[in-house]
Amino acid sequence: MPEKDLFDITGKAAIVTGASRGLGRAFAEVLAEYGADVACIGRDQSKLKETIDIISSYGHKAVSIAADVSDADDVKRMVDQAVKEFDKIDILINNAGIAGVNYKIHEMPIKSWDDVMNANLKSQFLCMKEVIPYMLKNKGGSIVNISSNAGLRGDGNMIPPTYGVSKAGIISLTEYAAMQYVRDNIRVNAIAPGMHKSNLGHPDDSEQSKQLDKAIEEFCSANVPMGRQADASELKGLIILLASNASSFITGQVFVQDGGQITQL
Repeated sequence: MPEKDLFDITGKAAIVTGASRGLGRAFAEVLAEYGADVACIGRDQSKLKETIDIISSYGHKAVSIAADVSDADDVKRMVDQAVKEFDKIDILINNAGIAGVNYKIHEMPIKSWDDVMNANLKSQFLCMKEVIPYMLKNKGGSIVNISSNAGLRGDGNMIPPTYGVSKAGIISLTEYAAMQYVRDNIRVNAIAPGMHKSNLGHPDDSEQSKQLDKAIEEFCSANVPMGRQADASELKGLIILLASNASSFITGQVFVQDGGQITQL
């Protein structure tokens, strides 16, 4: 098989949550670039339109659907609408999430805990719950859950504990789902990125956000073996690998992309 065909997903239909900016926008773009129709999910309609404008240039169907993926009714409506647009769902990229505030555990408001767990972990469960029946009907599919290297080790400095715990839960959810649906030709894998330019936790252009970006760059220079923060586009390769038949014998795996950061811990 020619190499160009190995990653071809022409005719496939995909859902990407959190597609309005950052990593999600990069994921939606690479899926469209390699042939898929893409439903872009988010809450910021103006930013979703920007994503749609970018990915429409590849000549495939692109739609935006506003939804709160932590709300069960909204997720069902969103998935039903995507199926109405495409007649099927072949690929789910579970990307939406928030960073949360870095409280110490004994000082953490319960609402802060619930908000992060709902946005990061519950949302992925809900999307899988609604999408998997359509994949069963289609006799196959690929689900890629976006976790984090923070879900693989504790960090008492920059990473909020709610964020790390929710991302660890995503890894476990991925493994359970992979084993439950492995004989149904549904592959479920996770990506655990390190520091990537994603606008997570600071989506605006305020002076505070710029200061945070500078602090992250300095942290990466000192603590990431590659000495830098990655661009969102650098995750495109893993996404198209896991979405396509190039990964036809891969399921239940966690792919770490963090410039070697976790290796030194």
